[in-house]
Amino acid sequence: MKKLLITGASGFLGWSLCQQAKQSWEVYGTYFQHNLKIPQVNSLKMDLTNFKDLQEIVRAIEPEAIIHLAAVSQPNYCQEHPQESAKVNVDVSIDLANLCSELNIPCVFTSTDLVFDGLNAPYREIDPVSPINYYAEQKVKAEQEMLSRFPKTVICRMPLMFGVSSPNCASFIDFLIQTLKEGKELSLFTDEFRTPVSTLTASNGLLLALDKAEGEILHLGGKQRVSRHQFGLLIAEVLGLSTSLIKTCKQQDIPMAAPRSPDVSLDSSKAFSLGYQTLSLRQELEKLK
Repeated sequence: MKKLLITGASGFLGWSLCQQAKQSWEVYGTYFQHNLKIPQVNSLKMDLTNFKDLQEIVRAIEPEAIIHLAAVSQPNYCQEHPQESAKVNVDVSIDLANLCSELNIPCVFTSTDLVFDGLNAPYREIDPVSPINYYAEQKVKAEQEMLSRFPKTVICRMPLMFGVSSPNCASFIDFLIQTLKEGKELSLFTDEFRTPVSTLTASNGLLLALDKAEGEILHLGGKQRVSRHQFGLLIAEVLGLSTSLIKTCKQQDIPMAAPRSPDVSLDSSKAFSLGYQTLSLRQELEKLK
């Protein structure tokens, strides 16, 4: 089988992607802090910010493709540590684009729906980016620099994701479910909208992008636009938990370091035309029961 290098393989999405990719690729997954143990996946502990080590690993493996997931993905942390987070979110991304250009191999990069300010959703790939926090700015810069250095790069803008927790990373819905199971109230935004997908769907979308796209931007959102509050109610309903414990709040009610976009719903028609398939949120959640 061909060799695929996945960075950030121990993360929430990375763990799921490795499970899917190993069915048709010889997978090499990098991790930094959390040890990666997935059957039939070759784990590599490395600091991606060390270019010499990164270069040596890539040249030693000789992968036929790279999917770059590794990131500092907490907007609040990036807002408070812009230089440190930029080393991973921007510098490493540029290094990988240069290496893929040198080897002339496919490169898929995961960006975010947060590259938009949330005022003109749903967003298509051709819509101008308008980041409002450092994390989003870093992703925009990475997108632009990677395409500049290696025009064959595929940029996949990812939506809010949920699903089965990895050994190292919990799904955000785990906290929601646990809170409701404990009989505690939970406040969720009524004014923040996304187009969520499960990590399984997202992983299949990334592999599709690797196979069918080149030198373009793809949105891998779901078909349903929901607020955090609406999504919480649906989760509770599907899992048979009390919806009466779910209360409403607004973004401005919760002080955070990083500004938040109100509606970054994605129009993923382009990906759908390539064969990207998503289930309804209810169907996705039924699988988690």
